[in-house]
Amino acid sequence: MTSIASPAGRLQTLTALFLTVAMAAVVGTALGFEHIGGYIPCKLCLEQRIPYYAGVPLMALAALSSTLHWPAWVTRGLLVVGGLLMAWGLFLGVKHAGVEWGWWAGPTDCGAVAAPVDTGGKGVLDALNTFVPPACDTAALRVLGLSFAGWNVIASLALAAIAFRGAFGKG
Repeated sequence: MTSIASPAGRLQTLTALFLTVAMAAVVGTALGFEHIGGYIPCKLCLEQRIPYYAGVPLMALAALSSTLHWPAWVTRGLLVVGGLLMAWGLFLGVKHAGVEWGWWAGPTDCGAVAAPVDTGGKGVLDALNTFVPPACDTAALRVLGLSFAGWNVIASLALAAIAFRGAFGKG
């Protein structure tokens, strides 16, 4: 394993570029399911996006620092931060998936998210009567047995491993 002070190289550049695109794709998919698919995120769903919102610009900065040959510790340090953010995302995904499977209780204020703005041609009061807020303990959709939170666990784990490999790998 290489230290964080070792020179940054092609591996770090490619890792940072990949992570920038991959993190943007993951959170973009979540936003697509929300805005195009109509899936309203719960409180825990929204929390799981935070590591990606922070990670995308940081990984873009890591790619820039590697491309511009800034000190290697900057690029490698940013990749470590990206790995830690994805580890946090992994924790948040496991926490939410556990709530969905009934392994532990979720937050009591989970349904406290904004209602959709589109009233579907109805009046505001009619739309409020038909709006069902999301619940943290119910998966909105399962694909191959995994909820959105479950897929986030897999994505976060893979991206964390890639970030740490890029941070400590020989460039």
